[in-house]
Parts: sequence; C-alpha cells; structure tokens
Amino acid sequence: MSHLSLVALVVKEYDPAIDFFVRVLGFELVEDVSALTNDGRPKRWVVVRPPGAASGILLARADGEEQERIVGNQFAGRVGFFLQVDDFDAAYERMVAAGVPFSKPPRTEAYGRVAVFLDIAGNKWDLLGAPPKA
Repeated sequence: MSHLSLVALVVKEYDPAIDFFVRVLGFELVEDVSALTNDGRPKRWVVVRPPGAASGILLARADGEEQERIVGNQFAGRVGFFLQVDDFDAAYERMVAAGVPFSKPPRTEAYGRVAVFLDIAGNKWDLLGAPPKA
C-alpha cells in the first residue's frame, strides 16, 4: 500500500522554521541531518510532523532567487495545509499566546471549527477541529 510520506515546504532558514514547527505548533523533529544538493553543495534534510502522524513536512531551505520568491506564497495565497487537532479551543489559545498570526477569528462550518493562520514563512493554514456538539 502506498502513502504520502512527505510534502516539501520551502523556508528561508532551517532553524527558525524548526523552532516554529516544534516549539510553537508542537510538531516532532523527526530528522535533521546533513546532506548534499544534487550538485554537491551542503544542505540539511529536516523533517517535522505532528505527533503520531505518518506524513511529515520536509523543511527545504530556499536555494536561489526563484525559490526565495515563493517562500510564503507556495499556494498562490490559498490555504495549502490543514492541521486537524483534537481540542480546537486549546490549540487556538496556545497558538495565539505563542504569537501565531490568525487572519480571522475562528468560525464554524459544516465540516467543523476552522481558523486560518500563517506559518513562519507566511503560508496559509487551516486549523481544524470537530464541529461543536449539539
């Protein structure tokens, strides 16, 4: 059986991105090892993921002007990631206290509670929780 293992997120620098995902969002740092680009220059292989998740995010430092231009806009201004949490209110309050910028207050949709936030690079994410119980 196949599964989606990683998605790449282009960031300006590794360490601030690691700090955001691990300290602020509560992800696990799965890997952080030295590697080489296809043409032999040093880079790092950095993977983060939510605790217990099978899929992760490869934090890829921008390499060159073209990649630097898309940092924070990898999804052309749309929400590109969806972070499902068990306790929406607790996650939202923790993230607000940590300084995570939210574009609007939480709202309730047919699929659940949602609030759009920005990651360290400026990419949009949905914070998602179960709909309130009736």
